[in-house]
Amino acid sequence: MADGMQHRIRLIVGLGNPESKYEGTRHNAGFMFAERLLTKLPRSFQRIHGFQSYYWKGTYAGAPLTVQMPLTYMNLSGEAVAPLMRSEGITPDEVLAVHDDMDIPLGRIRIRKGGGSAGHNGINSLIEQIGSEGFHRMRIGVGHAESRGDVIDYVLSAFSEEERAVFDRVLDGAAEAAVLILRRGIAMAMNQYNPRDWSADEDSQPNKTTTDSSVNNK
Repeated sequence: MADGMQHRIRLIVGLGNPESKYEGTRHNAGFMFAERLLTKLPRSFQRIHGFQSYYWKGTYAGAPLTVQMPLTYMNLSGEAVAPLMRSEGITPDEVLAVHDDMDIPLGRIRIRKGGGSAGHNGINSLIEQIGSEGFHRMRIGVGHAESRGDVIDYVLSAFSEEERAVFDRVLDGAAEAAVLILRRGIAMAMNQYNPRDWSADEDSQPNKTTTDSSVNNK
């Protein structure tokens, strides 16, 4: 049995801020990921407005799946996620939260099983409201601010044209990684996607352990 199948991911949460002024900013990497993932899922997923969020419910690879985008603003993300989890009977180890991370270079992602917040306010809110650190994470690198004083302005800034080209490749890779998690488990996705660098030439990438066709089959 593949890793993660005993506690299969049933809820994928992309973290970000609502309002058009935040669209395309680094802090909304989780929202942009969720939008990209939905393009790779069956069109039968139904969009619902509830639990202070938009969420999409459907079935993928023979199992129920929900994709959520909280509308509470980043620092209160848990107030949207925890009630949905309770309503659906979803446990922390069945959740994958996806968010931006300044400690990871642009072009990279990091998937991991549980852990602390590393100072991310959205993850802090999830831990507080869920009452557990046991949910899984996909951290999407957005690069570093030049100084501590620039952090807020940096995460709320848009990508440059050159950065956006890299980030677009990252979004595709992150969505493919999520599909692999759903089909084969967290460990395989970590092994395959954590080493990849979408800012580098494709020829320099580590070899994939599975074929794209096996990942994207629905």
